[in-house]
Amino acid sequence: MLVLTRKSGESLMIGDDIEITVISVSGDQVKIGINAPKHIDIHRKEIYVQIGNENKSASAGVTDISGLFKLPPLK
Repeated sequence: MLVLTRKSGESLMIGDDIEITVISVSGDQVKIGINAPKHIDIHRKEIYVQIGNENKSASAGVTDISGLFKLPPLK
């Protein structure tokens, strides 16, 4: 893990097109701003993990996909 020190108003770059800016620091809470291209999803980690778990659960019940190949052709 890379650990960086930044003050309020300072930024860091991830690649050429993602900018993370420290907006404010108050006690143990830090507000950050993220500028990134629209095609990049940004989630809090707990939400990201929840989405992954839900995707695994949804796909766990799918074991037989042979019926998908018997669908009538689209018109």
